[in-house]
Amino acid sequence: MCLNISNFTFTSSCRNFFAPLIMDEIENYSEKIHEQSNEHAHHMLEEGKERWVLFVALSTALIAVLAAITGLLAGEHADEAMLSQIRASDQWAFYQAKGIKSETLNQSSKLLVALGKAPVAEDQAKIQENKKEQAEIKEKAEEFQKESAMHSAKHSIFARGITLFQISIAIGAISIIVKRRNLWLVSMGFACVGIFFLIQGLLF
Repeated sequence: MCLNISNFTFTSSCRNFFAPLIMDEIENYSEKIHEQSNEHAHHMLEEGKERWVLFVALSTALIAVLAAITGLLAGEHADEAMLSQIRASDQWAFYQAKGIKSETLNQSSKLLVALGKAPVAEDQAKIQENKKEQAEIKEKAEEFQKESAMHSAKHSIFARGITLFQISIAIGAISIIVKRRNLWLVSMGFACVGIFFLIQGLLF
């Protein structure tokens, strides 16, 4: 059981470590496109053409704010998931230590019986005490695992929202560069789905 928990901790830690790196790459790429689109929008507005780009700029700024908020929430839940999993792993290690102590005392009692001697009463009482403590430790460990799973689930929901917001920003920027209003409408569709994930994460 302890081996499986260790594996789970490793997998969860890797996921929480690499996820922010991937999100940073997406953000950096979208920022570059956004900068290029702002230059195009500035020139288009100066020429007095394609006034709809102003709405693209405003909506993109709003989406960027929502993406930042969602990113903060995703990072917070990723940290909490990792901390809860670490606490759970500590409790399972404590649980295993208690089990080893009980087994050692049990083997000592069996050895005394084999030698024709009476087992130590204090050892038997200690074994029972360890079993009782193990039950309490197991309960705490399972609670921490549930907390970790809950935070991981919320992190995943917010991460989806961030991804969709970044895609929306990128498509909106491209719509200015290629002067295609329909692409801006597509970007707003992605933003709406991102808002759905943001609300879902808050209410989950």
